[in-house]
Amino acid sequence: MPRLSHIAAKSVESVGAAILRCARALRAARVHFGHGTGNARDEAAELVFYVAGLAHAQGASAYALELRPRQVARIDQLLHRRIAERIPLPYLTHRAFFAGLELYVDERVLVPRSPIAELAINRFEPWIRARRVRRILDIGTGSGAIALACARAFPRARVDAADISAAALQVCRRNVRRLGLSGRVTPLRSDYFVGVAGRRYDIIVSNPPYVGRDEMRALPPEYRHEPRLGLASGADGLDSVRAIFAEARAHLEDDGILVVEVGNTETALLKRFPRLPFVWPRIAMGGGGVFLLNAADLDAARDL
Repeated sequence: MPRLSHIAAKSVESVGAAILRCARALRAARVHFGHGTGNARDEAAELVFYVAGLAHAQGASAYALELRPRQVARIDQLLHRRIAERIPLPYLTHRAFFAGLELYVDERVLVPRSPIAELAINRFEPWIRARRVRRILDIGTGSGAIALACARAFPRARVDAADISAAALQVCRRNVRRLGLSGRVTPLRSDYFVGVAGRRYDIIVSNPPYVGRDEMRALPPEYRHEPRLGLASGADGLDSVRAIFAEARAHLEDDGILVVEVGNTETALLKRFPRLPFVWPRIAMGGGGVFLLNAADLDAARDL
């Protein structure tokens, strides 16, 4: 005969229910999205799938699965920190997704989110003949996201992943190793082009600091967890672009291209360099503020 008990059974929560609950909490807290997700539902799904050890490819088919009590507790713990401390979720999960790659991230690097990911996946075509690409330089590599995406897109190319931050390069090296690309991706410490003297590249790509002084003051609190070195770029946000323009041509092959993200600083860039023939690719996955110039264009830039 079964024993009678008035002790309540432990409640269970499904994956789908946890996502809905977390999404409601994130919306109510008015947190800022922009570090790999653009809305509360997607961010909640990443949080729950991470804790549950689920692949995003499972999608809605995983929603009916029941979470264990310790998983619910862990979700609640991370959700509380995300809201109370305004920490970007990738710094809590230590993972970010970029161009189909899963990367380790922490507060030594920016959370990778550049629309350059789409251009790399498409091998920067039609602006360069992908078959001929042998050397690529990523300036301000951070986690190594762009460098690694380029290495995957151009399997015959060698990539220099340059950054002035020794701490960021530690993260970059970790990602290079975990993706098995140590043979073709070289993390190196360099202030722009200082560490690559005498080298020339088919593609120079960069997501440099481009946030101006006033915009830095107005950033949501989530961005204060990111390294300031990777964001701030002088009064108008163009200090890094000027530094790149000053030396890029000397390191670019005659048929090479320069690809740079400038984000919201696009307007200031066009005002400062009105005669440069910037190409602004359409980014199907969203985002913008990325320009391309070829080597001949950079010859003209040095005179401006």
